Amino acid sequence: MTTTQQRISSVDRREQILGIATEMFAEKGFEGTTTREIAAHAQINEALIFRHFPTKEELYWAVLEAKVRSEDFHFRLEELLAGAANVREALLAVAEWTLQRRAEDHATTRLSLFCALERHELSRRFFGHFIAEYFEVLASYLRRQMHLGVLRSADPFMAARSFIGAVVYHSLIQELFGPVDTTGNMDVHEATSLMVSIWLDGMSAETANRRTVAKRKAPKQVLTEIQEPT
Repeated sequence: MTTTQQRISSVDRREQILGIATEMFAEKGFEGTTTREIAAHAQINEALIFRHFPTKEELYWAVLEAKVRSEDFHFRLEELLAGAANVREALLAVAEWTLQRRAEDHATTRLSLFCALERHELSRRFFGHFIAEYFEVLASYLRRQMHLGVLRSADPFMAARSFIGAVVYHSLIQELFGPVDTTGNMDVHEATSLMVSIWLDGMSAETANRRTVAKRKAPKQVLTEIQEPT
């Protein structure tokens, strides 16, 4: 069957190919999608794809790069952290933004999962260029809070990974299985508030009891204990 090619600019044609390739790679992954299928959906000759993207791998990378760059993840994350009055407010903002973004854009999630699960050679490149940079932004913020004494000393990268991991895992459960338990019925704010509280305050009953006792003390008593430690 001969495809009918519409005359459009080279830039527009490239964007058309990227858009269709994004949908197909997100649906079937790298291995499950052929350039012939992409060309058929775009109603162009397959050779035209290779004029813009010399190989299927380069097309795949262009899809991943365009998807992440268009969201401007790093800038938005830095903006949220810089605009927060304190750590709790910062983490709440990051968690809510992450959950909302993932709920609105399943394609990015599927693309990143396919990239990792297929163990494609570009997966390490994808992690190094985008995921690692994302963690670096949050880790740098947490490191500053540790130096200020707001947070206890810990590996900032592990701290960043554990926090984002909790948020993303919650999102994945919702996306894959729906509201299968009580957490599925929570709205975004309720879920993020609970996750931030667990991560920031911990689960130790002993720590919680000490915090409760401290809150009950009169300000004068607390001040005296700080000035004259026993």
